[in-house]
Amino acid sequence: MYLLFFALWVIFNGAFSLEICLFGVVVAAAMFWFVCKFMDYSLAQEKTIYLRIGKMLHYVYILVMEIMKANLAVVHMILSEREEPKPVLVHFDTDMQTPTGRAFLANAITLTPGTITVTLEDSDYMVHCLDESLAEGIDRSVFVDLLKDLER
Repeated sequence: MYLLFFALWVIFNGAFSLEICLFGVVVAAAMFWFVCKFMDYSLAQEKTIYLRIGKMLHYVYILVMEIMKANLAVVHMILSEREEPKPVLVHFDTDMQTPTGRAFLANAITLTPGTITVTLEDSDYMVHCLDESLAEGIDRSVFVDLLKDLER
């Protein structure tokens, strides 16, 4: 939060100088103190956020790579002269603890071309896949492991 306050200070000033930077450090510290004092925020929460930033960036990188791989697979499926795709509905459960983690998984599945999360009830997913080949291993995907790691 402190870095966010400081970054906003610099952005809203529209310039970057030593004076603006030093004054921004003081203003960001005052804002951070206010948030900690009156809005039930703490340094422990700040530390947790900073520790998770690396994991979140790794998750976003993997998500982008999986989207690109799925794009290529769907394009290959469309342009190849093989028989018609065989759509399939897949049901699976996860042991994710938080609703946020389950929603992130559902969104990652939907963002990946060729798959759509149809329903999510508690930890039960129903996913429509454009072809059987896209459904293989969907319940053990890399997203599940990354999101479980982020939940901790």
